[in-house]
Amino acid sequence: MLRALTSTLRLPCPWRPLRTRSCASHGATGDPEIQVRALTGSDQGITEILMNRPSARNALGNILVSELLEALAQLREDQQVRVLLFRSGVKGVFCAGADLKEREQMSEAEVGIFVQRLRGLMNEIASSAVMGLIETTRGLLPGAGGTQRLPRCLGVALAKELIFTGRRLSGVQAQALGLVNHAVSQNEEGNAAYHRARELAQEILPQVDISSGMAIEGICYAQNIPTQDRLEGMAAFREKRPPRFVGK
Repeated sequence: MLRALTSTLRLPCPWRPLRTRSCASHGATGDPEIQVRALTGSDQGITEILMNRPSARNALGNILVSELLEALAQLREDQQVRVLLFRSGVKGVFCAGADLKEREQMSEAEVGIFVQRLRGLMNEIASSAVMGLIETTRGLLPGAGGTQRLPRCLGVALAKELIFTGRRLSGVQAQALGLVNHAVSQNEEGNAAYHRARELAQEILPQVDISSGMAIEGICYAQNIPTQDRLEGMAAFREKRPPRFVGK
């Protein structure tokens, strides 16, 4: 998935609010914090998710996380979606990390439930390492997977250094470390990252064919059907025990 900053632009097609089932309201302003739009024309197949919580710099609060999880669940069932692009509707920021003000008001049980949901979200968008680093600058330990993903990305020694120091990284530094793929110079409109992400999405788009992908998946799964390991996996699940795979 791609991440990008954006400013107010003339949009070729309108944003639409999420049809959420998990939240009763959209916060104090009444505006949805997550909106989606499917691009058209030569960009058909690219869908954009807009995070729009300016009062908290897109911090990950209950409503934003719930709406984002719901959006991803809906888009996962849409076979027209081939590339998903994340954007910010708040100029100058992508996401400020966890909403610590909101979390401070939660009970211990509520915090545990929320963090589990947050981990699920981070599995979808693979950004928990960045969020974890932001949290450490406030004296907290990464709690949404950052302690696990960052060592796998950078190695244990460097991950420890970044987590323990809570060091803030520029885009160029993050690219040099391999945390992000691209770093671009900002333009006057403040949306240079979005344009680079859009270019990359356009480059990916013709390489992704859902029909061919499903056919390849079917071929691969057919090879798995007669294996002993497949039967062992199902037996282990039924018997509630660890599987004993033999590679056959």
